[in-house]
Amino acid sequence: QVQLVESGGGLVQPGGSLILSCAASGSIFSINAMGWYRQAPGKQRELVAHIINGGSTNYADSVKGRFTISRDNAKNSVYLQMNSLKPEDTAVYYCNANIQTIANRYNAINYWGKGTLVTVSS
Repeated sequence: QVQLVESGGGLVQPGGSLILSCAASGSIFSINAMGWYRQAPGKQRELVAHIINGGSTNYADSVKGRFTISRDNAKNSVYLQMNSLKPEDTAVYYCNANIQTIANRYNAINYWGKGTLVTVSS
């Protein structure tokens, strides 16, 4: 059993900053890629940022230069530093991780957190 738990969402004014955190727990053998997705009201879920085990990252064009993804492998955690936030960044942010469990080391499965709401408004 694996769980992803996000934290750090909230209300912030335009131009402000937030840090989102996500910790994976459970019977984890190895975590491959980790990432953040978001879903705004009435829109499809979209990739925000992604980081693989070796540290390579990629970002949605809309957040490049403003958001930074990082991970702490020792803590099975991924973070999203969000700066210069805009109203259009308002969404529920979901953590995603591609994980091999102890019971199933040869097949990686994508797990999702329940999401954390980020609201950018004055």
